[in-house]
Amino acid sequence: MAKNRAEPTASVVPSGASDPGGKGLAAGTLGLVGSTVIGLASTAPVYSLAATLGYVVLAVGAQAPIAFILAFIPMFLVAFAYRELNNAVPDCGTTFTWGTKAFGPWVGWMGGWGVAIAGMVVLANLAQIGGKYFWLLINEELAQNTAIVTLTGVVFIALMTYISYRGMEIGEKLQNVLIIVQYAALILFVVFAVVSVLTGKAPEGSTTPEASWFDPFAFTSVESFTEAILLALFIYWGWDTCLALNEETKDPEKTPGRAALLSTVILLITYVGVTVAAMMYAGLGTGAMGLGNEGNSDDIFFALKDALFGPWAWLLVLAVMVSAVSSTQTTILPTARGTLAMAAYKALPKRFSYVHPKYKTPAFSTLVMGVVAIAFYVGMTIISENVLQDTILSLGLAIAFYYSITSFACVWYFRRELFTSFRNFIFKFLFPLLGGIMLAAAFIKSIYDMLNPDYGYTIIWNIGGVFVIGVGSLVIGAVLMIVWAFFEGSKPFFRGESLNEHTAVLVPDVDDIVIREPAVGDEPRS
Repeated sequence: MAKNRAEPTASVVPSGASDPGGKGLAAGTLGLVGSTVIGLASTAPVYSLAATLGYVVLAVGAQAPIAFILAFIPMFLVAFAYRELNNAVPDCGTTFTWGTKAFGPWVGWMGGWGVAIAGMVVLANLAQIGGKYFWLLINEELAQNTAIVTLTGVVFIALMTYISYRGMEIGEKLQNVLIIVQYAALILFVVFAVVSVLTGKAPEGSTTPEASWFDPFAFTSVESFTEAILLALFIYWGWDTCLALNEETKDPEKTPGRAALLSTVILLITYVGVTVAAMMYAGLGTGAMGLGNEGNSDDIFFALKDALFGPWAWLLVLAVMVSAVSSTQTTILPTARGTLAMAAYKALPKRFSYVHPKYKTPAFSTLVMGVVAIAFYVGMTIISENVLQDTILSLGLAIAFYYSITSFACVWYFRRELFTSFRNFIFKFLFPLLGGIMLAAAFIKSIYDMLNPDYGYTIIWNIGGVFVIGVGSLVIGAVLMIVWAFFEGSKPFFRGESLNEHTAVLVPDVDDIVIREPAVGDEPRS
């Protein structure tokens, strides 16, 4: 593919040394499997299902499986935008970098803020879930103690921040173990549920799959359909983490994009499979274990664990805890690398671009992310747990915001080559455009719905607290961007000098790297 932009500049390093990459990160650490595992772990599949499946069933009943399939479509389409942009610009700034190259510094900066705010909000919730389920394994009474749960959540954030600080190799090995635990629990859940139904040992209300479960025209309410799709969108979010690690991945132009597509497909199979199994076993009624029972909607796994797993019920509790904790680490990774990239291009203070000389990680950005997440988590918990709940409900706004920016950035960045081949038309134009439109529509619809004071758990200024938090967090980002624009260090970025459409990729292609000892008389390079 011909590139109409500047080629990457060569890195010059002493002979015998490994290339540090454009920003100093540890290049070549992750392969396809490791990158895919990171993408899967970031979505927290067990926790996401536990927290969402019940509400989706309450919203659309038997159409839950098709709701998950339909929600997968925009995510799959957006994944192609990520793949194509990553192939051309394998930069850990992802949405920030691509948005800036396509639409300029202001849109790019806000895209980077969207990634950061989503990470900060979800970290608080993941920490709370991790802390709560840790104590459910040990002492259910202590799991109801807010102070103890909060302190445990803080410890989890601190621990995962430290692991992220120490390097990708430790994090990758940990995630391999944690994802095995999660998928082992999910596979056992599906097997036990299906076998119970087939052998007649399932509880009253169990049923067999029906074709109507997969009928996209069987929805009876537009409002319920929209609610289910927005809920389902949340549980797919996170696969793009593997793109933020592109500079630390083997074959950074291709592997992260392939891992992103592979992650989304695996998630689709996982979510639909578990949903069908749960519906078969528990049924859709309002009985003690029925999925139509509102009392079970907070956590389907917790409601079914004893009947389905018997004395091994603790495995499901462990899986939810592991899911939340593992996602805590994989959420820190992309956010820290995003702020690293922003600082490297002068969109944030230079300090954020500091990379640890030994561990090759964005040390300062990682530590800041951990500290901010802890402060946000503790602060929201002190104010009210209802406020913390509303921050999670507002998360969809930030997700739809930066995903849609990425999709439209793909179309505009490749605008000169969209119609030069059938492949370009499909993967650089049609798929990203459709994905962007869908997510932009979800963003607008979410804002409208969140205006309702009854949306969520709190009311602020006679408006739904979810709206105030969701829109307010984006407005805060815009204010911070404007304030930073007045600082002298930001001028090269906002003038379009440090990053624009023609800026060379900071991560050199392997073939372009020149390795040699500096010759006598060479001027030192900064």
